[in-house]
Amino acid sequence: MSNPLDYTVGWICAIHTEYVAALTFLDERHEGPEYVSINDNNDYTLGKIGRHNVVIAVLPNGEYGLSSAANVARDMLHSFPNVRIGLLVGIGGGAPTLKHDIRLGDVVVGVPINGTGGIIQYDFGKSIQGQEFQGTGFLNQPPMLLRTAVGGLMAQYESDGNHIGEAVNSAIMAKKLRFREKYARPETTTDRLYRPQVVHPLNNETDCAIICGDGLSNLIERSDREEEEDDPAIHYGLIASANTLMRDASVRDEMAKKGVLCFETEAAGLMNHFPCLVIRGICDYSDSHINTTWQGYAAMAAAAYTKDLLYRITPNKVEAETRISNILSGNSLTSRFFFKI
Repeated sequence: MSNPLDYTVGWICAIHTEYVAALTFLDERHEGPEYVSINDNNDYTLGKIGRHNVVIAVLPNGEYGLSSAANVARDMLHSFPNVRIGLLVGIGGGAPTLKHDIRLGDVVVGVPINGTGGIIQYDFGKSIQGQEFQGTGFLNQPPMLLRTAVGGLMAQYESDGNHIGEAVNSAIMAKKLRFREKYARPETTTDRLYRPQVVHPLNNETDCAIICGDGLSNLIERSDREEEEDDPAIHYGLIASANTLMRDASVRDEMAKKGVLCFETEAAGLMNHFPCLVIRGICDYSDSHINTTWQGYAAMAAAAYTKDLLYRITPNKVEAETRISNILSGNSLTSRFFFKI
């Protein structure tokens, strides 16, 4: 059995699709832990990526949201007290604009921008008559070690291009056909960005192409990516987090004007209690047109990016980091930020 003290990287997933993607990119799979805290309700998979021992946990089936993510992180630190860097990896909803050409299958990395820590909680704040909603959440930025690695990987990708698509395809082809059907890249024709005024009927699971149409009058026209462009592309900036899914295109677009690239439902519950980097593969456009078709591939793309990131970090740098459990017990959380939306 594996010694919990050997694991320094904590990786959290929200749903089993993300969990499966994370396991796919392990270089080695280890035996289960020899000890888990009696109050720990998590399921763990242990393994290695590059030279790092990684512990991966997933939220309980059917649960999502800020408090559930915080509980998983808390329990992980009880059983794996030597974890020094955290990762929240999975899927999210994109917020495309003319400036940020976000497509399904792309990856968004939450990094500091415009005086924020990279993550904002957009359902926690106050409304004042005659003024915009004001967010009052203060969230930490990712640890410097991870931000530095992101910068290095950004330069690597700009110089050599990213090979995430190839990595995902290679990982999928090694699996059974059933796996490929869920996690392979869907046809580009299923990537449809609807105009904000086109709303999918409530509680109607009919395919969008049928009930909402696939003509140019309903869709925002976008040209194909050039062959020399990375696909999937990596975007860096602000991720918005809340307890509820974003399914309103008009609100999405308003927040996108303020720099938001992605919406999700766990990060704000972690940043001040489990300092981590948030990495999201885009599976829909944060509107009423839910697109489960892309969830598997988006999760795989996010996991592939995370593996590339860990390969840039040397083990001695991780060992030099303070244990997250020590940071929290010492009450030494730093780098708080405020964001007004």
